[in-house]
Amino acid sequence: MKVNYQLEMQKQLAALSGRPSLLLHSCCAPCSSAALERLCPHFDVTILYYNPNIQPEAEFLKRLLWQKKLLELSGLPVKLLEAPYRGEDFESAAAGLENEPEGGARCTACIGLRLEETAKTAQKLGFDYFCTTLSVSPHKDAARVNTLGAALGERYSVRWLYSDFKKAGGYARSIELSREFDLYRQTYCGCIYSKNTV
Repeated sequence: MKVNYQLEMQKQLAALSGRPSLLLHSCCAPCSSAALERLCPHFDVTILYYNPNIQPEAEFLKRLLWQKKLLELSGLPVKLLEAPYRGEDFESAAAGLENEPEGGARCTACIGLRLEETAKTAQKLGFDYFCTTLSVSPHKDAARVNTLGAALGERYSVRWLYSDFKKAGGYARSIELSREFDLYRQTYCGCIYSKNTV
């Protein structure tokens, strides 16, 4: 039976007590825009920008710059944790999966890599919850993202916030906010393999 992760998030939000802390993995400013709009009323949000999959490094830095600009322009009370560029993390995770189709096993490894770093950081810094912006994209499988996130939440003893940010107009809202703030919108997911499919 297909799970409605947007509904699962709503259930979690309804059960919240107080204002917990949340570490949100963000891949870029456009994807985080609508997610932050939904999350900030309920959580003290900190973004973790950890994206070793983004190639080349100049693209990684460009997306980080725009992530910062979004936070400045939106005025949202969100902190930003910047992980240094560690392209070797992705290369190691993708080793042997170079010929996989876009959306296949290489992407699962990449999502898992970024979510595990988020879970580990959330545990280390004492966050109540962790989540990712990845589900806002219509190209990302919310079931895969949430299955990986929930498993890592159990492993690192940090609550995973279920989400499907593309639902309930989330993807359309991210485009609207990108236009409003004149954000840079990249044309590929991040790695060289996704760039070659554009």
